Amino acid sequence: MSAILAAWDGFAAASAHEFILCAPKPVTAPTASALRLSSAVVPGSGTLWEQIRLPRLLERVRPDVLFAPAYTAPIRTSVPTVVTIHDVSFAAHPEWFSWREGVRRRVLTRLSARRAARVITVSGFSKREIVRHLGVSGDKVDVIYSGTGQHTTARARGVDRGTPVVLYVGSIFNRRHVPELIAAFSALSSRHPITRLELVGDNRTHPRVDIDDQIRRSAVATRIRWRAYVSDEELAALYEQASVCVFLSEYEGFGFTPLEALSAGAPIVVLDTEVAREIYGPAAVYVARPDPIVIEQALEQALFDDHERVRVLDAAGTVLERYSWTECAHRTLQVLVASGR
Repeated sequence: MSAILAAWDGFAAASAHEFILCAPKPVTAPTASALRLSSAVVPGSGTLWEQIRLPRLLERVRPDVLFAPAYTAPIRTSVPTVVTIHDVSFAAHPEWFSWREGVRRRVLTRLSARRAARVITVSGFSKREIVRHLGVSGDKVDVIYSGTGQHTTARARGVDRGTPVVLYVGSIFNRRHVPELIAAFSALSSRHPITRLELVGDNRTHPRVDIDDQIRRSAVATRIRWRAYVSDEELAALYEQASVCVFLSEYEGFGFTPLEALSAGAPIVVLDTEVAREIYGPAAVYVARPDPIVIEQALEQALFDDHERVRVLDAAGTVLERYSWTECAHRTLQVLVASGR
């Protein structure tokens, strides 16, 4: 949301509107030179705040439209709503969620989507899934790609043979196959003993997978480092150091971190899925299935086949041009204005 606000700050069309950030606690509004930007606070948290406290706040603020950028919105409010639904993994794969969390997400997201004036999503794949699983007409859903950061793919195309670094960034879900990545890296590292694996992301697996135990049982555990969180500065440094970035997700709405890696000049290895082909196109090495042997082969190719590395990075520039926060913010504002009362 901060990237969209920053882009709106540069739009003449946005200066004609007032933007109010509704929150359960005081927020520091982004610095804006042109936007009329303020905040409105009512205490609370979670679903109770969204469904009970926020509607009361809206009665006081009286906006023309409410933008809910994260899946759900108040069900009982007279204010026209635009909701962004990034994916419907909780409906397509309920086995990935606890019973309580799965039910909460499915019920609230379905009701939010049906009540909304418009639904925004982040890929054509997600639009098809929303129509299929939430019972929303496709005519009501707008696909607006998210943006990426600065595109700096001019980094040297060859891998540093002295310190090859394999990087994974993202919350760790079962569907992202981190244990299989660890197994594949362990086999690869037996032949390339200086190679390192960096894992960044909190463990949100369900059923729970003990990532520490997965690493301890690896024959190359000393070459694997896992951190649940790093600062933005540390993450930027990791992208710059990475020889390849791996993201083996079988279900996403978009998938930011591979694009961030491409922006930093690192080739990517991703699972071959419908949404991966839509988002990354030719700028990736694709893995047919999340089998450690197949993943190992893809890592070998992405790390040590200079022709393949050049092919991926040559394609990255054209792919990354599709993802602009300026364009995302422009189209989002159009949807909000058209949906207001």
